[in-house]
Amino acid sequence: MKETPPTVIVIDDDDAIRQSLKLLFHSVRLPVTLHASAQEFLQSFKIDQPGCLVVDVRMPGMSGLELQQELNLRGAMIPVIFITGHGDISMAVEAMQHGAFDFLPKPFRDQDLLDRIQRAIEKDAANRLEVGRDEQIRERLESLTPREREVLDLVISGKPNKIMAADLGVSQRTIEIHRARVMEKMHAGSLAQLVRMTMELKEKA
Repeated sequence: MKETPPTVIVIDDDDAIRQSLKLLFHSVRLPVTLHASAQEFLQSFKIDQPGCLVVDVRMPGMSGLELQQELNLRGAMIPVIFITGHGDISMAVEAMQHGAFDFLPKPFRDQDLLDRIQRAIEKDAANRLEVGRDEQIRERLESLTPREREVLDLVISGKPNKIMAADLGVSQRTIEIHRARVMEKMHAGSLAQLVRMTMELKEKA
């Protein structure tokens, strides 16, 4: 299945700005889509779209900040770069507090925007890799039987096989078999890796 390329999505009610940004991004061979309003963008937005958003803070209808809040509610990961007019700094600070990637006051140099976009796309790719990895680990955990989950929890707590066997009322050999299955199903090459995978998931839960 062909992956969707990272795309810069411009959302601005000023047609002249949209068109100038389109020319800028095409000049460096960045895929770009344009939207005149937040509402128009949301109608076609796919949550798995990689890339970044370039959003004007002040727009009629739904503002850039309101759009960001809506994206947060939808669990969207795509980074948001706000472009702001003079006097919008307090709004930009609020946007950053709600998870915006960056903001750029107008007027700005083309290269400054391109640099921020490059960093946002790299951050987006890294985030998606990490989330994909977390989902894989969750799927592996869900593949464990109830007894294997018990063994996993005891292994992580540092108990030796002899104590685990006594706790669960089974033989050491049975514990060894369960332990080997847990390592295999979790794709863990070592005890340290097994502990790290499961602890990271617990911290993010």
